[in-house]
Amino acid sequence: MAVPRSKTSKAVTKNRQNVNMRLTAPHLVPCANCGNLVQRHYVCPKCGFYRGRQVIMPESNG
Repeated sequence: MAVPRSKTSKAVTKNRQNVNMRLTAPHLVPCANCGNLVQRHYVCPKCGFYRGRQVIMPESNG
């Protein structure tokens, strides 16, 4: 059975774990209807379109 020669320090352990826990920015693509940048597979909040169909009525800012 494998036994470590010495205890792994807290700093080394945390550093190894944090390498894989980085946050990534969401991938944004232009809306096919209005060109607004939206996340993939999400309804566009500006025009309310998803996959070429009107899904929601957008809120008017006025």
